[in-house]
Amino acid sequence: MSIFKTAIFGYLFCAASIAWAQEPVETTNSAAEPVASTLQTRQAAGVSEMLNYALNLIGVNYKYGGAQPTTGFDCSGYVSHVFRQVAGLSLPHNALAISRQGKQISMKELQPGDLVFFNTLRRSFSHVGIYIGNNRFVHAPSSGGGVEVVSLQDSYWVKHFNGARRILTFQPPAGLASE
Repeated sequence: MSIFKTAIFGYLFCAASIAWAQEPVETTNSAAEPVASTLQTRQAAGVSEMLNYALNLIGVNYKYGGAQPTTGFDCSGYVSHVFRQVAGLSLPHNALAISRQGKQISMKELQPGDLVFFNTLRRSFSHVGIYIGNNRFVHAPSSGGGVEVVSLQDSYWVKHFNGARRILTFQPPAGLASE
């Protein structure tokens, strides 16, 4: 891993860990708190693993229809590949179809690992990326070379933002959910 990638990952890992640690976990009794806390820690580790994997693909070339690091990625191929490799989830290889997965969330609710969608081809939900924290996301752009990290606050992305979805969620086992 290059020094640049290592620095980005270290910074983002710390930010993601802080964000997940600050999210409250509700339980039915104090005896369940250690279990719920452990589950939350495991999920944070899973998100960190996903971000690490996603960031290790920075620089992989763009290829329309691509879904492999050896041949290149388009945006949905990149997102599908990351979720399949790290979380074992099979997402469609189409940004619009992916936008129908998971739970719709607002920009204020974004957490590392959430998906962000954009209108880049004069149609809604034509581009997708993975939110990594601190108003940044990683994606496979159709122009500019390869997988990269960019700011959600860039005027282009602000203008073209369509929404966000949460695919991975914290689900406590039966008996731990608050009633």
